[in-house]
Amino acid sequence: MAADDLTIVLADDQDLVRAGFRVILESEPGFRVVGEAADGAAAVDAVVALRPDVVCLDVQMPGVDGLEAARRIAALPDPPAVLVLTTFDDDGALFAALEAGASGFLLKNASPERLIDAVRTVAAGDALLDPDVTRRVISRATATTAAAAHAPDPVRTPATGTGSDRATDTGAAAIAAVGLTERETEVLRLLARGLSNAEIARTLYVGEATVKTHVSNVLQKTGVRDRIQAVVWAFERGITASS
Repeated sequence: MAADDLTIVLADDQDLVRAGFRVILESEPGFRVVGEAADGAAAVDAVVALRPDVVCLDVQMPGVDGLEAARRIAALPDPPAVLVLTTFDDDGALFAALEAGASGFLLKNASPERLIDAVRTVAAGDALLDPDVTRRVISRATATTAAAAHAPDPVRTPATGTGSDRATDTGAAAIAAVGLTERETEVLRLLARGLSNAEIARTLYVGEATVKTHVSNVLQKTGVRDRIQAVVWAFERGITASS
């Protein structure tokens, strides 16, 4: 194994899935799977013992599941990047995966090329949002936000505005409180749609370097560590792609 190989631990309770992922990842020059685990507790132990660059975690595993494993791994000194692998049936766990400290999440039915790109992306310190999964997270988060916004407010009278007005006011107040500019707010909303820097650049007709600067400003002003946490921050304050 070369000293500069990108090292990976795979955690999934299905032997066949792990074997398939290993074949795909080790077909990429410079990638090396250094360990496997069939449950979350074993995954944490493998990370501590092997100190990989990336750990790929299935959400649904016996005993300690992928979400709890992600939390434990994120709490370790100098933790690896965590890539959560999920299916369309994991809607209830997606938002929790972000809050658990995952660097990204990817659908299990993604192409081999997409899996390789995802591992490379999170290993480089960037966060990964799978657009298909992100749409489901957005749907869940915005539904929760809308329900809260339309709940009766004993402090306000009906004349003070509708629930959607209050949600918009809350988002606007959060944006103002951290000092996001109009363009940074626009970039944040595009992040919430799961767009990459290149896609945001094309949407806004600006250079990718300019987008990187805006993303860095958003992270700094909101006090979050990566673009995924920026999306969580936006959802929690009622700021969505359409708000």
